[in-house]
Amino acid sequence: MTYTGFLVIGVVADYLGTGRIAAGLLIGVLFARFPWIKEGRLRIVGLLPKPVRRPLIVSILALSLFTFVTRGDYVPALFAGVATAFVVAYPWLRRAVVDRMSSSVFTFGGQKRPESNDDTVIEGEFRERKE
Repeated sequence: MTYTGFLVIGVVADYLGTGRIAAGLLIGVLFARFPWIKEGRLRIVGLLPKPVRRPLIVSILALSLFTFVTRGDYVPALFAGVATAFVVAYPWLRRAVVDRMSSSVFTFGGQKRPESNDDTVIEGEFRERKE
């Protein structure tokens, strides 16, 4: 991911006609988030609203992927493609892992498990017969 960030900053610098440092600072300011106290509550604020961040990151990664493919640089394109796939799949992966972990915690905690949408888990109940 670090190498992909280096590549993306290079592509953005190339498109803007600036150096890597200026492009890196611009991207850093764009995605920075700061703590803010408003009405006695701690909040995190940034320049971009929350629903815009991930699509903008994906679009910048896709732009760099397209740039590398058109130049014929396939190794950097591979890194950008893997990073794009990870950013797109991350919410699904996080939800799947958290659901798995919470289902095991609820089962061992003695509590009834909430209704799960996991089709890979087979539940069964066994009883012994008295003869």
